[in-house]
Amino acid sequence: MTDQSKAVPRHVAIVMDGNGRWAKKRFLPRFFGHKQGVDALVRIVQACIDRNIEHLTVFAFSSENWKRPSDEVSGLMGLVLAAVSRYLARMGAMGVRIRIVGDRDAVSDKLRNAWNEAESSTLHNSKLTLNVAFNYGGRWDIVQAARAALVAGVKPEELTEAKLSEFMAMSYAPDPDLFIRTGGEVRISNFLLWQSAYSEFVFSDCLWPDFGEAQLDAAIAAFRERDRRFGGVKTDTALEA
Repeated sequence: MTDQSKAVPRHVAIVMDGNGRWAKKRFLPRFFGHKQGVDALVRIVQACIDRNIEHLTVFAFSSENWKRPSDEVSGLMGLVLAAVSRYLARMGAMGVRIRIVGDRDAVSDKLRNAWNEAESSTLHNSKLTLNVAFNYGGRWDIVQAARAALVAGVKPEELTEAKLSEFMAMSYAPDPDLFIRTGGEVRISNFLLWQSAYSEFVFSDCLWPDFGEAQLDAAIAAFRERDRRFGGVKTDTALEA
């Protein structure tokens, strides 16, 4: 039997919130917060590897983030390109496999090409799978899965939860065990609606650029304290004896 005191989540999902507020507190443009947020992500990737976590999924850009000011959106797109250029070789050396999750139709060819390079160059790495949710929304994911099932010829009577899961954007990964949101907000903001049905949630007041190993360990410690029953009832054998 697994010792729950030593249990590590197999899959951690993070809403990386608070970059803009981090910058505002320092009287800096929001872009500087996003830049520091990338550095925080690199630190957490290494921390996850050190803790034998298999999958890390981060919410980098939601399908609703297009509503933000155009200069911030364009700055984020440029930051992604710069991050790929700066960190791709390092991620590869760390054994990280990168996978991009989301609707790619709305982004530029240049950004799509950078994503393709990141995915292809890290294809055979196996230390950690880093799933970057970009132009992603949980409702979009469910709709695209339903459409893909229809195109595949799945009949209504054949459409079960398990069957629909085969068409979700992250069908290759286990559902998140631990769902973390930084920045003090207590909502999931349309992130992994299908996959997080039985995730354990931890909401942190820490702004994402300041999130590090101590905060990750605190979230994992909280996860270890949870009684995960997945809708069932845990039997107390001592009481039955």
